[in-house]
Amino acid sequence: MVESWSRSREPSPPPPPKTDDSIAVAFCCLGNICRSPMAEAIMRQRTKEMMLDTKITLIDSFGTSGFNAGDNPDRRTVQTCKANGVPIAHTSRQISKSDFHKFDYIFAMDRDNLEDLNYMRPRGIRAKIELFGTYCENPKLDRIVSDPYYGGPDGFQKSFKQLDHFTRVFLKTIEKGAGGE
Repeated sequence: MVESWSRSREPSPPPPPKTDDSIAVAFCCLGNICRSPMAEAIMRQRTKEMMLDTKITLIDSFGTSGFNAGDNPDRRTVQTCKANGVPIAHTSRQISKSDFHKFDYIFAMDRDNLEDLNYMRPRGIRAKIELFGTYCENPKLDRIVSDPYYGGPDGFQKSFKQLDHFTRVFLKTIEKGAGGE
């Protein structure tokens, strides 16, 4: 089901108070079949490897559109994750208004997704919405994760390399306590 978004900024119910210091992270691209499910899979794997899975307790992804809702990730996303030793299991979905309250961080893959998320955002949300590339420490990597859908395997590998780097940098900030609320 594709949720209708209006420009009205109706107040949202306040988010429930957090009862612990756990962190919920989500990733967003257009269709939720290439970049954001890859980012979700990488975050799950690296969080587990760094033993931060008691700190980051919710990891998910979604798209700004509902075009691919219910679909599996693109086969090239699955192949790239598998080739890099990262398991992936995902069913695509569109972001819902409740997601803005459920997550502490919602990471956009590119500026268009960021703009769409900021357009959709209800007032009074808990989520910090930003480009995932904000967590880039490598000057040779682009901070924007371009959509690899219309290209070949190299684009998917490039996206994987970027997302893996951003994930590791983000997790280092969480580990140091700088990423908590």
